[in-house]
Amino acid sequence: MRHRIAVVGAGPVGLAFARVLHRHGYPVTVLERDAGRDARPAGGTLDLHTGLGQLALEKAGVLEEFRALSRPEGQAMRILDTDGSVLRDWRPGPGERANPEIDRGHLRDLLLGPVDVQWGRAVTQVVPQGGDGVLVRTADGRQETFDLVIGADGAWSRVRPALSSVTPHYTGVTLVETSLDDVDTRHPDLARLVGDGSVAVYGVNRAVVAQRNSGGHVKVYAQYRTESDRRPDPAPRTAANQHAAPDTTAAAADADAVRAGLLALFEGWAAPVLDLLRRGTSFVHRPLYVLPVSHTWAHVRGLTLLGDAAHLMPPLGAGANLAMLEGAELAEAIAAGPSDLDAAVRTFEERMWARAGRWAGITRAGLERLVSPDPSQALALFDEVQPS
Repeated sequence: MRHRIAVVGAGPVGLAFARVLHRHGYPVTVLERDAGRDARPAGGTLDLHTGLGQLALEKAGVLEEFRALSRPEGQAMRILDTDGSVLRDWRPGPGERANPEIDRGHLRDLLLGPVDVQWGRAVTQVVPQGGDGVLVRTADGRQETFDLVIGADGAWSRVRPALSSVTPHYTGVTLVETSLDDVDTRHPDLARLVGDGSVAVYGVNRAVVAQRNSGGHVKVYAQYRTESDRRPDPAPRTAANQHAAPDTTAAAADADAVRAGLLALFEGWAAPVLDLLRRGTSFVHRPLYVLPVSHTWAHVRGLTLLGDAAHLMPPLGAGANLAMLEGAELAEAIAAGPSDLDAAVRTFEERMWARAGRWAGITRAGLERLVSPDPSQALALFDEVQPS
């Protein structure tokens, strides 16, 4: 008898799980709150590592398609001093495919394939029913029972409260994101500055990072330490919204005011670096949150978590990679032993907690060094990860 399995969230981890399980001939339902695949921008770019994200794609049977879509040249990394002088300029060698970049939208479309996604099904609550499955309620008033429900619905998961009372906490670092479109034509000087991959500039407790996406699109991230995780005049946290995601709309209604504030924050930095902020047209406020490094939960039959829902960590390249591999491995474990679904999930959780805890500690320490009172720490970290 085939189990009824649902995964909440159609991000990379949920789709990796669903695609691998589908490859093994097992049906799975993906519940996604977005109204459709193009309901909102898919986000920036991801570097998929050979032993993590790329391994997950291999398990899903789409590694060759990934290689055709990915951008190995996107691995390039240039680091500047705040005066604009070049400190490091690393470029991948011929055939270097350790961490090629792929746009999130392209990755989503690659993984979707034949997967059954029920768009516009925002999950509001999951309720374990003992040995009788897990009840899932959605915002459209419907409810269904599944033998296994997997929360892959991100930092502010609606599934997590059924397993854990822990909520994400602020790291002390905030990002403000902006974008440059058609950069090679409209901003050729900045296109040269960014190059084929990324450029990063580190100062005292702040940084500017710009990363090339496909199609002449560049994402720019202003990063800084601040005690407050909220933009000015935030809506107060109440019992009704305490588990809601922070407001990630523009940091203020007036983009000119946001731009001016950022330029003041980075005053004295080289003009080309400031131009990355000056020429942005809209801004998104993204405070960085994490879950505790050793976040675990008491096992509940028929329910588990993956990715950011399970172990939210700083976005330093490991989180999505690790999450995709988790999804692929859990799917394989289920396919290998379908007669004892609960035992497969329980064993997987133990392995996931140990590995995720190690990566959470690494990325937490990395964030402390990248946005640090001592900018030399960021350069030292780069030299450790990518020696010349």
